[in-house]
Amino acid sequence: MPKIQRALISVSDKSGLIAFCRVLHTFGVEILSTGGTAKLLRAEKIPVIEVSDYTGSPEILDGRLKTLHPKIHGGILGMRGNAEHVREMKENQIQPIDLIVVNLYPFEATIARPKCTLAEAIENIDIGGPTMIRAAAKNYQDVTVVVDAQDYQVVMDELSASKGSISAVTNFKLAQKVFATTARYEAAIANYLTTYEDREKRVELPRTYAAVFEQVQTLRYGENPHQRAAFYRDVNPSQEPSLVNAKQLHGKELSYNNIMDADAALNIVKEFPDASFAACIIKHANPCGAALSQVSLSDAFLKAKASDPVSAFGGIVAFNRTVDEATATAIGETFFEVIAAPRFAAGAVSILAAKKNLRLLEVPGLGEPCSLSGFTLRKVAGGLLLQDRDVSAENVRGAKVATKRAPTEEEWAGLEFAWRISRHVKSNAIVFASQDQLLGAGAGQTSRVDAVNLAVQKLHAFQGTQALNVMASDAFFPFRDGVDLAAKAGITAIVQPGGSLRDEEVIKAADEYGMAMVFTGFRHFYH
Repeated sequence: MPKIQRALISVSDKSGLIAFCRVLHTFGVEILSTGGTAKLLRAEKIPVIEVSDYTGSPEILDGRLKTLHPKIHGGILGMRGNAEHVREMKENQIQPIDLIVVNLYPFEATIARPKCTLAEAIENIDIGGPTMIRAAAKNYQDVTVVVDAQDYQVVMDELSASKGSISAVTNFKLAQKVFATTARYEAAIANYLTTYEDREKRVELPRTYAAVFEQVQTLRYGENPHQRAAFYRDVNPSQEPSLVNAKQLHGKELSYNNIMDADAALNIVKEFPDASFAACIIKHANPCGAALSQVSLSDAFLKAKASDPVSAFGGIVAFNRTVDEATATAIGETFFEVIAAPRFAAGAVSILAAKKNLRLLEVPGLGEPCSLSGFTLRKVAGGLLLQDRDVSAENVRGAKVATKRAPTEEEWAGLEFAWRISRHVKSNAIVFASQDQLLGAGAGQTSRVDAVNLAVQKLHAFQGTQALNVMASDAFFPFRDGVDLAAKAGITAIVQPGGSLRDEEVIKAADEYGMAMVFTGFRHFYH
């Protein structure tokens, strides 16, 4: 393995750089650099040659053109074992460059800023950096390329062990990371530009869509033990509270199903940013418990658990406020897989940690108002379905009253609560609720009347005391049978999208029972 004799270093992230360059200097490596990186090395008394001095061409165009020069790219791309390459390099006075250390302009961090302008984003599109690292990765048998400061130690250790050389095996691994990095970088740029708007026009769906995710952790298995699985992070995440940013305080590692269900639980909690206390319980991606409270978090939890105590066993719980000792004590009586909350009091952790397999997730910002936007993706054979996220905030109180009787104030409150929950229940979906508590959900049924039947069964199993019962339906009623069943179960008010050919028949049924029914005009199918 030939020794590294010349390196070109140009980085935006300078963490760990000085220690790395000192090691290079001890091995006699000549260092070429640009701008701020060169200035930093000189300040640390590390010998460095400006790229402009090396090439004989000054930086121009406000620094846009620095390294795009034959002496740079010839030195990177030239194959040392190719006699013709070696001859041409000598004829053109091109010296080999054996090590490239580059990380790219912080485009992703720039566009993540709330007030980032298009001009700022454009200026943070790196040109020379990707070109150099791709060239180095292509010629990995002769050139080492480092794009991640976390790899400095790997390179330093191997330099020390081999007295100045890096193996082709290590170079190949580093080259793999290069192309993952540039793919991610280009995808971030493409997605930003193809979805860019002036904030006054609706964003069109992109004609091409490139999504890049990086692995956070491998999972024991997928939905079932015979399926492989891993958890990936969106490289361009929003500021929305999420599991990617969660800190696990206790318990064994998360499973695929834990993550799916915990995400569903977080989404319901996000529906109630203004609630004093909110709790929900998820089982197989559907809510089996949800409640609000003005009293305490433990009260919200106990009400949520009462919604469907049988299904709650082994479920996932999410809260919008700090889990205190009283809530932890109440939780401790039932087996759950995961508890997610913005924070946990120290005493609560001590209580819950008695259950060694219970996972405790601290999700920063959960329960606070946040922007809910973006796309949802669904992989299908040979393609991808992309749609706007279902975050419409229709005003239930502004819905059309279709029946002779309008809802009472208490019923309006119940309808608002039930409608928010209904969009998170698998279709066909029916939700029975009071003004602050889920009383029964009919989820994932192939007919709407079956969904109502299931919700009635859940209502009968409800372990609480509620006088007010209202119903939300994620889509219209094709026949009156669902209303008939609901009336017999004690439902007094209904919220639904409307739009059926038999709306008049359904309205007539509601009037016969003295029920109130409102049409929102919005459907919330969820598959």
